[in-house]
Amino acid sequence: MTRTFEELLTEACAAPVDGWDFSWLEGRATEERPSWGYARAMGERMAGAEAALDIQTGGGEVLAGVPRLPRLTVATESWPPNLARASALLRPLGVAVVADSDEPPLPFADEVFDLVVSRHPVTVWWEEIARVLRPGGTYFSQQIGPGNVFELIEHFLGPQSEEVWRRRHPDDALRDARAAGLRVVDLRRQRLRVEFFDIGAVVYFLRKVIWTVPDFTVDRYLDRLRELHERIRDEGSFVAHSSRVLIEARKPS
Repeated sequence: MTRTFEELLTEACAAPVDGWDFSWLEGRATEERPSWGYARAMGERMAGAEAALDIQTGGGEVLAGVPRLPRLTVATESWPPNLARASALLRPLGVAVVADSDEPPLPFADEVFDLVVSRHPVTVWWEEIARVLRPGGTYFSQQIGPGNVFELIEHFLGPQSEEVWRRRHPDDALRDARAAGLRVVDLRRQRLRVEFFDIGAVVYFLRKVIWTVPDFTVDRYLDRLRELHERIRDEGSFVAHSSRVLIEARKPS
């Protein structure tokens, strides 16, 4: 590492964080990918659908990579920078991009879609998903699981309670999906290695994934950042672990 602590912070703070593209981190951080290959599996389901909805599409990058989109494909997004990015990327592909507050109700009629997908949704409104699905329709989602990058969270926020550690547990998703009348046909969980190679990568990640440390600013956590910078310099990297859940549920015919 040849750049100073201050130079790394300045560079990371200047980097744009709209959309859901993490290419800025290439060579600076790595993350193992779940074995199920969500983007590929989602594309396979899209190829067999007539009407599909992508909830909380982010910048639309995952949906844009689908080889064959259904005749009717709709995406929702709430954050204005991501909404603009998704619109520019997806509308030329024939996707309708809809501004939505991520609060119920979804702005669609009952039983419109035979496929609803979502990658890393912040919230999941199961009853709304069940409402907009056609009978026999499928919900397919990769979600953040419990204890996600908690090594990083606890570095900044200190030890977290068992209640906080358990949030987003797949057992809760199973319960809520069933309560909404959906039948869960697949539920998997994996813990994956994440490695940061400089403090700029940490700052960029915390600026982009804002719910990790919700009150994060460089000034507020300058001492903790400096401490982590020195640790990375001495040890070569900082290792955390992501938590991912795959869930597939169907609405009875």
